[in-house]
Amino acid sequence: MNKQRRDLLKYSAVFGLMASAGLISTAQAEEWNKAAFEGKSLDDVFKALGTSTPDKSSAVTLNAPDIAENGAVVPVSVTSTLKADQIAILVEKNPSTLAAQFFLPAGTEAFVTTRIKMGQTSNVYALVKADGKWAMAVKEIKVTLGGCGG
Repeated sequence: MNKQRRDLLKYSAVFGLMASAGLISTAQAEEWNKAAFEGKSLDDVFKALGTSTPDKSSAVTLNAPDIAENGAVVPVSVTSTLKADQIAILVEKNPSTLAAQFFLPAGTEAFVTTRIKMGQTSNVYALVKADGKWAMAVKEIKVTLGGCGG
């Protein structure tokens, strides 16, 4: 069996189980943006999300530690005063740049929190889509190997 077929079966099964369990809707499973998650650079992900480089905005806030002592579990939250319908978190130096993408139902507060994995010190981007335009905030997070804080 070729790799593309295995991947298709694997992802179909995972999203099918999540949809049947009510964790996500069938429409959400179909919206999965494979090209964005496979992007190896910021430009690849921006293109897959349908934008050029988004403008920095004070309406988007990225909360994360300045120094992460364990790159395997870096807490990150994104808030916005915009009426957002999507939020994405990108890690510039990760092998797969797009770390998370959230679709927000209408009327939902623009706030997400999660933990991301970082292989090394990198800029982290919080993107918020509202009214068809992407806005962003950027923060450098330093990852220490031994947890020494320096």
